[in-house]
Amino acid sequence: MMDGKRINQIISFLNSLKIKSKRFSEIITVQNISVIQNFNQALTHSSDNKIINYEKLEFFGDAVLRLAASNFIEKKYPQMSVGERSELRAQIVSDEWLTKLGEKIRIEKVIIKGPKALGDENSKNTIIGEATEALIGALYKCFNSIQEVNLWLDDIWEEDAEILLKAPYKFKAKSVLQEWCQSKGFDLPIYKIIEISKKNGDPKRFSCDLLIKGVKESSAFGKSHKQAEKNAAKVLIEKYIIKGKM
Repeated sequence: MMDGKRINQIISFLNSLKIKSKRFSEIITVQNISVIQNFNQALTHSSDNKIINYEKLEFFGDAVLRLAASNFIEKKYPQMSVGERSELRAQIVSDEWLTKLGEKIRIEKVIIKGPKALGDENSKNTIIGEATEALIGALYKCFNSIQEVNLWLDDIWEEDAEILLKAPYKFKAKSVLQEWCQSKGFDLPIYKIIEISKKNGDPKRFSCDLLIKGVKESSAFGKSHKQAEKNAAKVLIEKYIIKGKM
């Protein structure tokens, strides 16, 4: 059961999101306990409670997030091709984007964790991203509607999408690099991955060296093979190609 202090903490946090929805504000104002319990679940890690935690809402939030992002792209960029929509959506629903959003709204301060998770710095960003996705799932469940999710996220997506579209290499670095190599008559880039750590969520779990014409041109870390390769491609593009040094 939640005590008064926890209820007030959740209400204060939800108010800080500044969701432009009258019916959402009304639910918070009257302190609808069933709704607040959903949000409490979204903000509880399994290390604290094996039964009532954010895992199911995170799974649900994944589908909600993709649908809300699709709605946003349809409204904002109606002329965009299906392929371009998929590429943009992949970035504005990514684990990296969710962690960034979670940090922006300072979700970590209201997540309940058990002792094991509290002492694990490597899992910090992963938990922030997962809880943020669960929060989105809980928001949908308030009304069984996507409306409040879009009212909250559309303004954030509008800003992030414009940044991504002005610098496409930021969200499809490997494709941009491949096209550049082909335009120069080079062989395709070679990515060499080494597993450095065995810890899930470790941002430096994998190291990637990127080779062009057999020469290492950049290297980077990532918590997955894919992220390490993408980061190495970004480093090469930003340091060399954009500045015309290759």
